[in-house]
Amino acid sequence: MANDKEDKSAGLGDALKKVFSVGVSAAFMTEEGIRKYLADLKLPKEILEALLSGANRSKEEITNRVAKEINGIISKIDWIDELSKFAETHRFKIQAQIEIEKKEDSKKSSKA
Repeated sequence: MANDKEDKSAGLGDALKKVFSVGVSAAFMTEEGIRKYLADLKLPKEILEALLSGANRSKEEITNRVAKEINGIISKIDWIDELSKFAETHRFKIQAQIEIEKKEDSKKSSKA
């Protein structure tokens, strides 16, 4: 009996670790990936749906925060100044090739 209790306790501990780890990494997983990862735990549907809902909220929150940070960084850049510095330290080279070909004379080619 003691072994059964220890086995169940160890199994529950492993299950909680797995659920916690998916909670942390769920923001970077697809819904299908989360379902496959937790499939062997046989969680009740309500718990699985709550985990998936939390994962979706986490993804949205992370995406919004990253977008805000990137937008903040980009809005602080003085593009004219940066492009001027770039132009001062780089040389621009433009090459072009033009070919002029004589058209076939339509009168000569229709008589032949």
